[in-house]
Amino acid sequence: MSSISTPLRQRVANQVWILLGLGVLLIVLAVMAANSGALALSIPTLLHRPFDNELWQIWVTIRLPRVLLAMVVGCGLACSGTVMQGVFRNPLADPGLLGISSGAALFVALMIVFPLPLLPVMALYSQMLAAFCGSLVISFIVFMLSRMGQHGLSRLLLAGIAINAICGAAVGVLTYVSNDSQLRQFSLWSMGTLGQAQWSTLTVAATIIIPASFATQFLARKLNLLQLGDEDAHYLGVNVRQTQRILLLLSALLVGACVAVCGIIGFIGLVIPHLLRMQVGADHRWLLPGSALGGACLLLLADTLARTVVAPAEMPVGLLTALLGGPYFLWLILRAGGQRRD
Repeated sequence: MSSISTPLRQRVANQVWILLGLGVLLIVLAVMAANSGALALSIPTLLHRPFDNELWQIWVTIRLPRVLLAMVVGCGLACSGTVMQGVFRNPLADPGLLGISSGAALFVALMIVFPLPLLPVMALYSQMLAAFCGSLVISFIVFMLSRMGQHGLSRLLLAGIAINAICGAAVGVLTYVSNDSQLRQFSLWSMGTLGQAQWSTLTVAATIIIPASFATQFLARKLNLLQLGDEDAHYLGVNVRQTQRILLLLSALLVGACVAVCGIIGFIGLVIPHLLRMQVGADHRWLLPGSALGGACLLLLADTLARTVVAPAEMPVGLLTALLGGPYFLWLILRAGGQRRD
């Protein structure tokens, strides 16, 4: 009994230390990010200035909401990727690769070009509602395709390529018929940027992403049982269809909110769950919170680099994450092919 429980305790201890380490890393990155930029700031400098000083205004109204938004969006994207990999039982499932982000982008583009007359309060959530509808539609299309026949991986990737192409073409048409201001909004938004971060934007995103992320944690045990297969999960007391629908709904909600506030930022939902799965294991009770912290760290680091590498200009953070995630995804494909040959 003790020989069995000792390795288990050691594994739990390692998982706890990994989560604590990610939490500390996130705090350190947040402090660094808030003080980094075209105008260097530091906590000692701010403490020697009155609160109404312009340096404090820059830190409070520009830096701090952007840092917090990067943390919230990174958390949402990583949780969404973890949930999708669990639902599809496929380690290469990702909202961007499967076209879900493109579907959300298409519906947001429709909202930008053809805005609806809404109340001011509803207008603040209009892009999120559009992105959620788009991501939800594509999620269920991909889910139905994954249930048809064999060769799930190749079918998913091909479906993702087709959906991305269709949505990309539709967004291109909308770009063509848009005016100059809408075109500029399209260009910055489609590359993924946190440059429009404000307290109002952060509030809207946080009220959706944070509760949805916590909701996925409550379903972690059922998500673990789904990895055994639909039939085994059913015999263990899981309502498979209902659980899958709820998880897809939460994933679509997370993607929709993230895409609405900052555009398409890819590969965080692919890279982070993979790295954390190698460290904390496949138990979603640990993997989901670890991915949330890891996603927040990665996007915060990428956004800080995007703001500082080419300062005083700014690189779209979506381009930077694509440069980091693209080679990693290619390596995963090549490694999977090598394992099959062996």
